[in-house]
Amino acid sequence: MKTIIIYTSVHHGNTKKVADVMAKVLHAKLIDSNKVNVDELSNYDLIGFGSGIFMLKHHKKLFEVVCGLPILENKKAFVFSTSGMKHGVRFHKPLKRQLATKGFNIIKEFSCLGFDTFSLWKLFGGLNKNRPNKKDLGMASDFAQELGKNLSISKKYNNIQGL
Repeated sequence: MKTIIIYTSVHHGNTKKVADVMAKVLHAKLIDSNKVNVDELSNYDLIGFGSGIFMLKHHKKLFEVVCGLPILENKKAFVFSTSGMKHGVRFHKPLKRQLATKGFNIIKEFSCLGFDTFSLWKLFGGLNKNRPNKKDLGMASDFAQELGKNLSISKKYNNIQGL
């Protein structure tokens, strides 16, 4: 399965660390959102979209990329993030809605804590120092392994069924 992961990682490299782990597990091409060629995305079976969470949603650069995409009917995608707050997946809704308007089928999502020095947290040395840590990156690896396994099983099943 041909996979690409598009990410934005701007402050502490939190999201890049997670994206690196996922790309390695999925044997995926990894590309910064500033360097995406939207015309090439139709060549991929699975596309990952991720960034840190800024003001309760993914980074604006990631939204710019998604808004610039053509309609890609029934394209499989996953969404991921790093966040200074627990339960980061709840902040995925705006990006998932935007991806749905472009024809994407979101099959899985992942979030973990990341080092955060936004606003007042900077005065106190930040939140979640040393995050994502080894355990977080292990969970990102497990997420990617499960994602790859599920897609392989689905592809084999569809081939058997003649779909």
